[in-house]
Amino acid sequence: MANLSSSTIMLTGAGGALATAVAQELEDAGAQLVLVGRGEALSRAADRVPATEVLDLDLRDPASVDALRKVKVDALVHTVGAYAAQDVHKATDEDLRAMFDTNMLTLFHAVQGVLPHMLRQKDGMIVGVSSGTAARMSGPKAALYTASKAALAAYILSLHDELKSRGVRGCVLYPMGAIDTPRNREAGIDWDHLIDPRGLAKSVAHALTRPDRAHVTELKVYPDA
Repeated sequence: MANLSSSTIMLTGAGGALATAVAQELEDAGAQLVLVGRGEALSRAADRVPATEVLDLDLRDPASVDALRKVKVDALVHTVGAYAAQDVHKATDEDLRAMFDTNMLTLFHAVQGVLPHMLRQKDGMIVGVSSGTAARMSGPKAALYTASKAALAAYILSLHDELKSRGVRGCVLYPMGAIDTPRNREAGIDWDHLIDPRGLAKSVAHALTRPDRAHVTELKVYPDA
């Protein structure tokens, strides 16, 4: 997928800070976009960026798969995710389901939606956003979050190993720190150690444009400072 100007890319989590930066980067490169998100955030994204399709879907719902299968795309960039902190000994089944439903199940359904077309055309790319805690396999007060993001990474890397001979590749993006979003700034995270979403967006574009022989399966992006 060396030429983004001839590609159609599905972007999930449309309207979020990272997805917004990715959408702008891909639009600038000439890609056609399919935006997947929810409610007002999706509407704002659709107002900012031209899209061939705008799908208001809850990717935790298995019914979303049928809707996604009606759209033919060359790549999926999955940015849906959430973070929650809790003490390990206080975590509940509900906490576990919330983290895995948002961080892993949404990816599973998105992949199930786009994969049939990619396999038919013998070409496709799946990019998922994990986290620095998953890359390190640890994080204080983040056992469930880390486990869910590690599951996402393992799923994409296994998908890559299984399907690369059929033309479908995978790549995991690891932000090695907090992303610069309004919510993270309001939370008081040190601004000097936030990762610029535009830098992450450029990393996504880089992964998407690698030829088969130079494909990258994992990218770690660090804060500037």
